[in-house]
Amino acid sequence: MITALLMIVLAAGYRVVAASESSLANFAPLMALAFCGGVYFRDRRLWLVPFAALILSDYFINSYYATQYGYLWTYSGAAVRAVCFGVALGLGWLVSRRKNWLNLFSGVLGGAVFFYLVTNTQSWFTDLGYAKNAAGWWQAMTVGHPAFPPTLLFFRNSLASDFFFTAAFVLVMEYRALRFAQPSLLKRSAA
Repeated sequence: MITALLMIVLAAGYRVVAASESSLANFAPLMALAFCGGVYFRDRRLWLVPFAALILSDYFINSYYATQYGYLWTYSGAAVRAVCFGVALGLGWLVSRRKNWLNLFSGVLGGAVFFYLVTNTQSWFTDLGYAKNAAGWWQAMTVGHPAFPPTLLFFRNSLASDFFFTAAFVLVMEYRALRFAQPSLLKRSAA
């Protein structure tokens, strides 16, 4: 459980620090942590780790955005992000049934695309700064608000971080299995 708490603190801390640097916006380990939790954590209590990190970091990032940009996140946005994390966790659980590299990275890609589409659509739907038509939705999907970096940059960073942190997590798990003379976790299917 100490490892889970450490993961919460490190993931949330990294996300908060990355939010203050626009080139690192959305480059965070949280979605990968949710996905890999579904793949590797058999103790389902540990599935709460990415949600705790999300809630903790959302609190600080919301305060930062309010101070820096005068922009507050909504509860509906937080709920949508939590649902996206739940989907990533579910994708991870599905991948755990047939672990291989193709399924692993297909799950990461699916989770990142789902997060991008759902969160930007929710932002378009609830944010008064977007016209409620196809052009407004397209703005939400591509350039976003003028005060923020383009949403495509957020998607690029999210996709890159999901692949990077998932690969790092998997490599650590595989190294640990090798070190303790256990079979590869990617070759073993969960029963």
